Amino acid sequence: MQWASPEAFFAMGGYGLYVWGSYAVTALLMGTEVWMAWRRHRQARQNSRAMTSQESLP
Repeated sequence: MQWASPEAFFAMGGYGLYVWGSYAVTALLMGTEVWMAWRRHRQARQNSRAMTSQESLP
């Protein structure tokens, strides 16, 4: 498919809002998943350190 101008490309034959909106939602959800995984990993490491320090106490 070829477009005559950048405006035609972004309009996507009248479906631009749906197409670009779908890309935006997907990117947002993927970014959120990475952020949440990072938070869970950080929390797991903190819990592991806390358990290790508690085990070493007399």
